[in-house]
Amino acid sequence: MDPTATAADGLTFRDATDADVDALVALIESAYRGDASRAGWTNEADILEGRRTDPESVLAVIKSSDSRLLTVERDGQLVACCQLEHRDDHAYFGMFAVSPALQGAGLGKVIIAEAERQARATWGVTEMHMTVISVRNDLIAWYERRGYRRTGRMTPYPYGNECFGRRADLQFELLVKELA
Repeated sequence: MDPTATAADGLTFRDATDADVDALVALIESAYRGDASRAGWTNEADILEGRRTDPESVLAVIKSSDSRLLTVERDGQLVACCQLEHRDDHAYFGMFAVSPALQGAGLGKVIIAEAERQARATWGVTEMHMTVISVRNDLIAWYERRGYRRTGRMTPYPYGNECFGRRADLQFELLVKELA
């Protein structure tokens, strides 16, 4: 990937580095947890407590040979990120965060389309997989409008890990999209 690849709307996509860890953790936390996340629509503040991620988890994604953590910048400022991971015949999309102040303006659509393009170009995969907390109907509907389909395949929520907070009725649903 060209580390300075720029989308028509002024976004720059590049692979994260070790130096990005603290800023990425702050972005991810702001998009999903705590009062700051309530400025956007993707927050989990009403269903989960605790942290969404930590520096060690973000660094592990950056260092993994099968994974990329894309940073998205506008005018030199970090505005979003997403993880792409090569898993056999498909790619996994995760750790997606858009700055709460910029949510709802179409930025997410551009980023997910670029992530799909890069997964096809980099690994030659024809499917993108992701898991979404099954009670997040608004978020699942957003992904369905982007071509993802619900599979009904559920995996347990990681209870017992303080990082993920507490709630008894959560599980992840696998969403899949065929990449053209």
